[in-house]
Amino acid sequence: MDHPPGRRPLSEPGGRLDALAPSGLDGTVVLLRHGESTWVAEGRFQGQGDPPLSPAGRRQAALAADRLARPHHPPSLPVPSGPPLEIVHSPLRRTTETAEQVGAALAGGDGFGVHVPRRADAGFLEIGQGEWEGLPGAEIQARWPDVIAGWRRDPLTAWAPGGESIPEVDARVQPALAQVLARLRERGGATIGHRSHVLGYGEAPSLDPWTIVVGHDGVFKVALLALMDLPLDRFWSFPFALCGISIVELRAGRPRLRAHNLTDHLASFDDERAQAIEGERNRTGAL
Repeated sequence: MDHPPGRRPLSEPGGRLDALAPSGLDGTVVLLRHGESTWVAEGRFQGQGDPPLSPAGRRQAALAADRLARPHHPPSLPVPSGPPLEIVHSPLRRTTETAEQVGAALAGGDGFGVHVPRRADAGFLEIGQGEWEGLPGAEIQARWPDVIAGWRRDPLTAWAPGGESIPEVDARVQPALAQVLARLRERGGATIGHRSHVLGYGEAPSLDPWTIVVGHDGVFKVALLALMDLPLDRFWSFPFALCGISIVELRAGRPRLRAHNLTDHLASFDDERAQAIEGERNRTGAL
């Protein structure tokens, strides 16, 4: 039965993952969203606009980088042992700057102590937001109230004027993901013998290859749906916080979402920010 693009029932096979993941692949993909940018701090829509990280974003990126450089420091992240195969990132400044911090931490004395190759891939660019890019959210709401409401309700039927539709984004994300998975397969991540698909039996970290992808909220929503073989109309189902970590493991080519949107590594930063806000309120006398 044919269905509108992105609206396949969950009970029917999607075929997207079958086209992406090499047969028998054992490997892990870590999705790391970038830190806060200057536009995020100002409440502006970003899309493919290219602001740098804010000072807060650089701090977030450093904390996330340290977490990924010591993934088995308690509480352990569900990733294989050994350093990642590569760091892949969107070419925009906010993701590049975040990826640079990750690479430096991996190479440092507290990390794996090795250089991990880093490459940019335009397939992981954020969703193009056309005329909305750089505008404050309040202005977009005032000028395009029906369009922004439609985007939030059903992004398969409404999107920014001059921007990308979700199926268009999916079409460029899939080749980028396919290349990431193909490189994992080339490294030798293929099923050898029986491995349990049930968690909780004290299984040690595997020797499978893994890759870190540094990207954006919108494009990661699409990428995760592709990896999990879910239809595009689930777009709003998975949030991605700034410098949140999500982990997808593939066993015999089948996906398992091992962690989603982890932000515990940002706790010290969040506490510092909350204390600063409280201090400012006390100085100004605000309630």
